[in-house]
Amino acid sequence: MNVQHISTLKGHMRKHTGEKPFNCTECDYRCSNKSHLNQHMRTHTGEKPYKCTQCDYRCSKKGNLNQHMKTHTQEKPYRCAQCDYSCITKSKLNRHMRTHTRQKPFICTQCGYRFIENGGLEKHMKIHTQVRPYKCTQCEYRCSQKGHLDHHMKTHMQEKSKQMYIV
Repeated sequence: MNVQHISTLKGHMRKHTGEKPFNCTECDYRCSNKSHLNQHMRTHTGEKPYKCTQCDYRCSKKGNLNQHMKTHTQEKPYRCAQCDYSCITKSKLNRHMRTHTRQKPFICTQCGYRFIENGGLEKHMKIHTQVRPYKCTQCEYRCSQKGHLDHHMKTHMQEKSKQMYIV
């Protein structure tokens, strides 16, 4: 067995052992593979070495560029067996399939609310923290999600329109 095979085997075995010997110097991220650390470091540096040859799109992961290239070819190889939906990635098809099954596998540990995708759960979790980064410019209202602030701002617009009609 040559050195490259031994290195590959060690990296593979880390998946089973959970060992994560590679540490980010900027945050607490840890991983089992040096190439994953190099890829992660781009989140701190902003480096986007992969560039589309057909438009200005740039990204930090080769897989993201491969996925992006399908937008130029209109290729949508993943098709739903229950309707005419098709898409460019298997993960998007998996998410779509949950619309048919009504499956919501992502569950809030605080209140039990369920979500179709992890992004919805992550957004929801901000509700349970005291972090309220979005502030109304018209009053003292603060909230954890931009969509909530947008909805709140409409109340100020409605108040102003009512005042225009009061004589």
